Amino acid sequence: MHDVIPLLAKTDFPAVRRRRLSALQLNLGYRCNQSCVHCHVNAGPHRTEEMSAQTIDQVLLLAREAGVQTLDVTGGAPELNPHFRSLVTRARALGLRVIDRCNLTVLFEPGQESLAEFLAAQRVEITASLPCYLEENVDAQRGKGVFDTSVRALQHLNELGYGQPGSGLELNLVYNPQGPVLPPPQASLEADYRRFLGERFAVRFNSLFTLANMPIQRFGSTLVSKGTFAGYLALLKQSHRHENLDSIMCRDLISIDWQGYVYDCDFNQMLGLPLRHAGRVRSHVSD
Repeated sequence: MHDVIPLLAKTDFPAVRRRRLSALQLNLGYRCNQSCVHCHVNAGPHRTEEMSAQTIDQVLLLAREAGVQTLDVTGGAPELNPHFRSLVTRARALGLRVIDRCNLTVLFEPGQESLAEFLAAQRVEITASLPCYLEENVDAQRGKGVFDTSVRALQHLNELGYGQPGSGLELNLVYNPQGPVLPPPQASLEADYRRFLGERFAVRFNSLFTLANMPIQRFGSTLVSKGTFAGYLALLKQSHRHENLDSIMCRDLISIDWQGYVYDCDFNQMLGLPLRHAGRVRSHVSD
């Protein structure tokens, strides 16, 4: 998709400097049990790319040598990688905080019946995608029945202690808009999620994060086909806030793709813009 994004020779955005590395964001592969319109990874059930056991060994070595505190695991559905549980167990044994970016419905996939219990036993932090608290919106974006399955997954996680006060099992939700618009204010939307999910389904969670969709891969292609790509780029630029630069993820982490190549962030990974180091066109985790 990067061929439809204009290359700007000049920008008025300030320079962003990296801080000390504290986290590795690891993409275990592009296979997913869902195929969402807003997905910037273009993940889906028919993707076959997945990180090997050898590359995972190299990632854990880097984590130990670099002294990082957090392993942020994503995909696709990262849990579908056959080495997922081994990775989590070894990372936790190293004392790393592990975040699983979970789509919730994967908890009910064949072979994943004990996944929720495994995550709780390893005290993995779950960041779960639930793009709306209304059934019709979620099913329109992710497929019929996804909302009901997601709610059942949240209820099961609550039963295991996730999102419950004092449990230490963190359960956070993520909201994505459905089209080329910005998310509403995070605090008010979180209150709506908490009230609706609590009253209707007795679901509890710790925090809600609101994200603006990146106009790349599947979402970018959709915008181009509908003639809204340029307008959405303009909206993103007009809405920029300098005060948000201090909290962007790429200042403290690097992103590693399923092959082990290194990027400044997950979005650069999807655009094929690798991190350069020591004259290399692209750097590998083994470097």
